[in-house]
Amino acid sequence: MGRFVRVARNIFSSSALYHPHPFKFTPFVAAATIQSPSTIHNHNNSANFHSSAIVVPDNHTQQHTNHNITSSNNFRDSSSLRGRIRVKKNLPSRKAAVTHTTTNNNTAVELAFNSVVKIFTVSCSPNYLLPWQNKSQRESMGSGFVIMGRKILTNAHVVADHSFVLVRKHGSPNKYRAQVKAVGHECDLALLIVDSDEFWDGMIPLEFGDIPFLQQAVAVVGYPQGGDTISVTKGVVSRVEPTQYVHGASQLMAIQIDAAINPGNSGGPAIMGKKVAGVAFQNLSGAENIGTPRPGVTEKKGDKRVLLPSLNDQLPLKIISPASSLKRGKQGRVAKNDLTCYIIPVPVIKHFISGVEENGKYIGFCSLGLSCQTTENVHLRNHFGMQPGMTGVLVNKINPLSDAYKVLKKDDIILSFDGVPIANDGTVPFRNRERITFDHLVSMKKLNEKAVVRVMRDGQELELNIILRPIQPLVPVHQFDKLPSYYIFAGLVFVPLTQPYLHEYGEDWYNASPRRLCERALRELPKKENQQLVILSQVLMDDINAGYERLADLQVLKVNGTEIDNLEHLCQLVENCSTDSLHFDLDDNRVIVLNYETAKIATSRILKRHRIPSAMSADLINAQTNLQLGLTSSC
Repeated sequence: MGRFVRVARNIFSSSALYHPHPFKFTPFVAAATIQSPSTIHNHNNSANFHSSAIVVPDNHTQQHTNHNITSSNNFRDSSSLRGRIRVKKNLPSRKAAVTHTTTNNNTAVELAFNSVVKIFTVSCSPNYLLPWQNKSQRESMGSGFVIMGRKILTNAHVVADHSFVLVRKHGSPNKYRAQVKAVGHECDLALLIVDSDEFWDGMIPLEFGDIPFLQQAVAVVGYPQGGDTISVTKGVVSRVEPTQYVHGASQLMAIQIDAAINPGNSGGPAIMGKKVAGVAFQNLSGAENIGTPRPGVTEKKGDKRVLLPSLNDQLPLKIISPASSLKRGKQGRVAKNDLTCYIIPVPVIKHFISGVEENGKYIGFCSLGLSCQTTENVHLRNHFGMQPGMTGVLVNKINPLSDAYKVLKKDDIILSFDGVPIANDGTVPFRNRERITFDHLVSMKKLNEKAVVRVMRDGQELELNIILRPIQPLVPVHQFDKLPSYYIFAGLVFVPLTQPYLHEYGEDWYNASPRRLCERALRELPKKENQQLVILSQVLMDDINAGYERLADLQVLKVNGTEIDNLEHLCQLVENCSTDSLHFDLDDNRVIVLNYETAKIATSRILKRHRIPSAMSADLINAQTNLQLGLTSSC
């Protein structure tokens, strides 16, 4: 069964440089069709996930709903020289605990009946190796719920690369057409709208609550595969901290719970009391009930572990894929679910919704554009002149496109952010005796909002102001909901380097893709706005390019001696060539030289032979048209 890989990478996290190890994940969406594992997007690939019943045994229910009840029938053993005496704890009765659990579940179900919907998505992902083509259409299913303003909130990976979306409410046989209003792939959230008044009849929006405390019980509601009706699973909160969001390859706050989540739960609410505590979106591969072990259930020790940046070693995160809903073992038996999953907390949800409302579209999450190092070593602190009791993090790199590039310097010590002191390990206080990396404070800032940063530079403390905004990497981590750019001349196919392009090399793309391109995708910094790494992806064979067919997957540096900024710039240089020869300088000191007029004639012939509708993608056509209109108006 196919599994594919994605790097959760943002080279300019505020606290650490992301490690380029791949993450395996599977989306919580159920599939109606089976798709080839060659598909690269997470909602189009098969992966390891399981299906299990949603009924939880009574002894498990008891432990999850009353934290004072133990797993040993409310008894504990004590030893003495005279022998062992079994003493019964003075704890609430089993019957009372089960009654309390039933009440909570009934509350969640009552809310879900009039709020949670099933989402049917038809999607079509682009082919990055043949960027003028799409891959096969596929269908998938997920969950969502109604919020204020006649909107539906769900996961971004439920509707990624969508071409058609339908929703169905509980108890109705009808499906209603939905439109995607906004998508935030970094935070894995999306807003849908439904125009039909009939759909909204009787629907009740859910309210958002607060971040739950550790060991608080939550109920996850959705439409998992294995049935067509609504499902409720329950668990307790195990952890609250910044976590890799594998769909958008970002790091934001997430809540870890031990509820059993099935394919199709993606986008469903996690309800605490009568309010939403979060949105289910991903789980931990190979983990079973980490945080609150149940009797007879332990963490799998033999599974492969992946080093996550700024975190301790953890099992690979995954999103359950819609391409294959059941993982079958010997004799066709269905394997167990991974019982550790994550929900998107309310602060991230509200930040996404408010950003869409204020700007009319999704903008993103702000970043300082820094790579920082902890200062836990005493010799490091002494070297940079940090006094006893002074804490902070060391600035290693600064993104040239960030406002911090104008304000901060390499080897500055950041002591505090907006008045909140930063510890030597990069954390700040969070609630009662909890700590969280200061990335969270940065990510919750609004677009163009000012942050006050206190730093130590050359032994002096300075208070500096930095304007925060989202920062795009040189090589895009994802390209959902947009067609890839390309330009073809004389059979030479030029494309901008993206991580989805590298993902076409398969599950082990980090090792299988060209090493130089992979390292540049993960490490290299942009030097100017709108900069792209343009590569020659392949050569469509013809007499005009014979002998150049092996010059694939090389970066294009110059055209006729002019350094290129991006694919649009390359296209302009080629289209406006005024010399007899066209000269491309590639990586590894490789050179391509063509007769310009002969190559132009050959281009039409090659396009017709390969049934390619256009020599350039739609975005380049629009750019060329706008450029010509601008030149005409100036004349």
